[in-house]
Amino acid sequence: MTNAILTGLMLGGMYALIAMGLTLQYGVARIMNLSYGEFLIAAAFTAHWLFTGWALSPFVGMAFVVPAAFAVNFAVYKLLLTPLVRRARTRDALEVDSILATFGLTFIVQGSMQSMFGGAYYSYSYLAFPVQVLGETLSANRLAALGITVVLGLALYLALTRTRAGTAIRAVAVDPAAAQLVAINVERTSALTFALGGALVAAAGVLVSTFLTFSASSGVVFTMKALIIVVMGGVGNILGCLIAGLLLGVSEALVASLVDPGLTLAVNFALFLAVLLVKPAGLFGRATR
Repeated sequence: MTNAILTGLMLGGMYALIAMGLTLQYGVARIMNLSYGEFLIAAAFTAHWLFTGWALSPFVGMAFVVPAAFAVNFAVYKLLLTPLVRRARTRDALEVDSILATFGLTFIVQGSMQSMFGGAYYSYSYLAFPVQVLGETLSANRLAALGITVVLGLALYLALTRTRAGTAIRAVAVDPAAAQLVAINVERTSALTFALGGALVAAAGVLVSTFLTFSASSGVVFTMKALIIVVMGGVGNILGCLIAGLLLGVSEALVASLVDPGLTLAVNFALFLAVLLVKPAGLFGRATR
């Protein structure tokens, strides 16, 4: 039981980091990015290439992968999504248009990765040695990934709650029209927030690559889990992402250890439906009137 809970906390922390980027993109820019998981896998492949080809530690490689992902996502927003933002009459219309656009982007990114890497599963050995924690044996790479996840999550929370830029981001998430009245450039803030979400998922992709196998078609799984966590926690709520991610990770670990590993996907949706039945707006979401 203790091992399952510790494993679940590590897994849940990773899920939370993955979902934080999506909750920023959707909560602020109002872009439902269905290609989100593909960018995670692209970062994982980059980390794999840097480690196997250049013997560069994945954690050092993050210094190259994360800024590159920020730039790529900023370009995607400017070139692909800005025309949709400008023509959309309402935020609801923007959501529909963004779903269609990013759904097509999913196949472009996934097809590009399949042409370069094929359909095989990839992995590499990094910090793959056991560590004793509370009398249980855990993998060092998972613990290291959890530590970096905590640092990134805390830095994001402080940036959103203690800086002027973070205040502007939260203002745009609440009411873009009112944010313009206090001299906030909504379009630029949305673009930067979308890029920040892409940088976060790239960091998660590098960390995931250190202890999970992945392939060019694995992105949809991470997109699905991120969507579940974002809706469960409340759209745009960072604390909600953390709690929902931990709940999902611990429930998966407990079911895999005590019942059947094949039921982990079922427990994801069971927990998701249970939360929505009790709180349709999510654990920390606010119902709109």
